[in-house]
Amino acid sequence: MKIALIADVFGKENNGTTITAKRLVENMRLRGHDVKVIASSGGDVQLKRRSIFGFNWYLKLNQVELAKPDKKIIKEAIADCDVVHFLLPFLTSRKSIKLIREMEKPYTTAFHCQPENFSSHLFLHRVPFFNRFLYRRFNRLFYKRTQFIHCPSKFIADQLVKNGYTADKRVISNGVIPTFEKRNVSKPEELKDKICILFTGRYVPEKRHDLLIKAVKISKYADKIQIIFAGGGPKLNKIKKLGRSLKNPPITKLFTKDELCDTINYCDLYVHPSDVEIEAIAAIEAFTCGLVPVISDSPNSATGQFALCEKNLFRHGDPAHLAERIDYWIEHEQEKKELGEKYITYAAQYSIKNCMDQMEKMFLDSIEHYTYYYAERRLMKAAAKKEETWKAAWATEPLFDKEKFAAPVAITEFEETASEEIAVNS
Repeated sequence: MKIALIADVFGKENNGTTITAKRLVENMRLRGHDVKVIASSGGDVQLKRRSIFGFNWYLKLNQVELAKPDKKIIKEAIADCDVVHFLLPFLTSRKSIKLIREMEKPYTTAFHCQPENFSSHLFLHRVPFFNRFLYRRFNRLFYKRTQFIHCPSKFIADQLVKNGYTADKRVISNGVIPTFEKRNVSKPEELKDKICILFTGRYVPEKRHDLLIKAVKISKYADKIQIIFAGGGPKLNKIKKLGRSLKNPPITKLFTKDELCDTINYCDLYVHPSDVEIEAIAAIEAFTCGLVPVISDSPNSATGQFALCEKNLFRHGDPAHLAERIDYWIEHEQEKKELGEKYITYAAQYSIKNCMDQMEKMFLDSIEHYTYYYAERRLMKAAAKKEETWKAAWATEPLFDKEKFAAPVAITEFEETASEEIAVNS
């Protein structure tokens, strides 16, 4: 297949959407597909950077670059593509979806931007009515125009149903690459006597790094615990400031894939305190390597679905309960080791191969659906045009020669076949 990926945000791997998109591109290419990325940075087809008056400083702070739509460039880029995949419901994607329908190209979408991720920047992620407004706005402006939505978790698919999304929602994990596996890795010399707790996530408010710092501060083992925050983001300085209250201030670093896998394998526990998650591939990467997770039970997060027992969950927003869970796993090493082995088996379903198989199927289903959809649409337009011809003739010449105006509108042999199949399957 020739696949085009239109990305409003691409480039630096400092957010889950970009990391997921790059893995999708890489793995589809490994399967022999011709994939081109249309984006403002890091893509195969370059768009200009979009400027938003008054907010450019904030985009720069978050290291985010938005693409500016260009009809001519996009039209040329997708002219020979079999299917187009959209990552986000922002301006470039919204403008492009209209163009693609005019060009009669099959397409799919993905739901990677949870409204709470957006509203957290406005400090409104805990305001339900505002988040419902965003769900409905995304649907009205973008998703209602598509037949297929890739949902990284059942949680987000259920949220879309609650908010009136009627498209075919394909629940497909973003998948874990083979790099993440169980390894025998020794702790660095400076961490030999420490209990290492890892959390991988962007440094933004909704990830709740502050919660883990507060929990460790009141843990029975506070003097021995070393937090490792893998990631990057605008709240780095705030996290460092909070971390100074600990005996062992958190290590903050943006790791490479191999470095992160080694870090996972020498750590003692993984904690995911985030209030908002569509899936949290970072948590899956951790338990794929056998690292036992402790996860927030936030109602706005999908990550709680990965809990294999009660002790894998803590009450969201409650540092005391998180500290209790951390202490439990420190004191029950054998139970933790056994559960870690169960997690390795459990994680097999999230392998990148399984996920790419399902993405491939969604693309093929889209091509089949839109082939008949566009053919039916052409037939309907032709029928409407024929009816208008009859009406015009009747208005000017009520007793017209029927043979003169009854000639059928020309349609291709394929459209005749398509219309028959549509009729059979409807």
